[in-house]
Amino acid sequence: MTSPSSPRWGILGPGGIARAFTSDLRTAGLDVIAVGSRRRETAEAFAADFSIPHAHGSYADLVADPDVDIVYIATPHPMHASNALLALEAGKHVLVEKPFTLNADEAAAVRDAAADRGLLAMEAMWTRYLPHMVRIRELVASGALGEIRAVTADHTQLLTSDPAHRINALELGGGALLDLGIYPVSFAWDMLGEPLSIVASARIGDAGSDTEVATIMAHADGALSTTLSASRGAGPNTASVIGTDARIDIDRVWYTATSFRLVGPDGTVREEFRSDIEGRGMQYQALAAGRYLAEGRTDSDILPIDETVAIMATLDEIRTLVGVRYPGEE
Repeated sequence: MTSPSSPRWGILGPGGIARAFTSDLRTAGLDVIAVGSRRRETAEAFAADFSIPHAHGSYADLVADPDVDIVYIATPHPMHASNALLALEAGKHVLVEKPFTLNADEAAAVRDAAADRGLLAMEAMWTRYLPHMVRIRELVASGALGEIRAVTADHTQLLTSDPAHRINALELGGGALLDLGIYPVSFAWDMLGEPLSIVASARIGDAGSDTEVATIMAHADGALSTTLSASRGAGPNTASVIGTDARIDIDRVWYTATSFRLVGPDGTVREEFRSDIEGRGMQYQALAAGRYLAEGRTDSDILPIDETVAIMATLDEIRTLVGVRYPGEE
């Protein structure tokens, strides 16, 4: 499929995260052409709010819309794989909210379907595309930190304890790990690569899903990462990358557009970065997707689809260690 240099977006699943994303698309001047929901009234209300020309009362109608080039999938985790496959089978590129799918097997199925059709399938891990993260990777690659020895990050929020809410309900992919922990786990991967071993511990709530999860992961050359994710208590939501020559301290909320400092062993601040962006910053992943398509590419260089699948396998292993299994999983 050939896409224009500025692809026309369709929104599948007009919930809260889709609202934030669409607002940032508008901020960036990108073309949102259609929205699809299981209820026409919901699609029409969303379309009216954002002046979107086409409102569809089913996902099938959305992906069949000939004016749509790429579909942003913002449904709950267990629906990601089937929704992505629906769009890919219709010849549409996809940007799929994180976590990309419920598990690694589903992620691999989406990856393979996209590859078979020559389409872009990309995880909407918007943090990786933010300006401060781009600069952090530049500093790490330049050797400014020396040898990276450790990474630490938390994603901790005080959310509802309602067992029927998607953050808790197993049938909706509930649990702190997949909803919140994907951020620090993906960050550890970004900084240190694949974990070679994982230790994990969790508190399991009344609904059977994890409410707090802590991990210690060993990476190449003995580097360590630690993560903490929680849905029942708000923590600092900061992160650090610690090297032999310097460290990077990322301020709260580290996975959003924020500030950081490059700090020497003696405490001297060698560089300070402050984000100055419009909107929340979700447009940067969309702009990247547009560049890839304009260049005829079907993968992200910032978060390749194979890495997305491997990160899902890491989340699978953590869930196995803490004893969380979703309905239908063997």
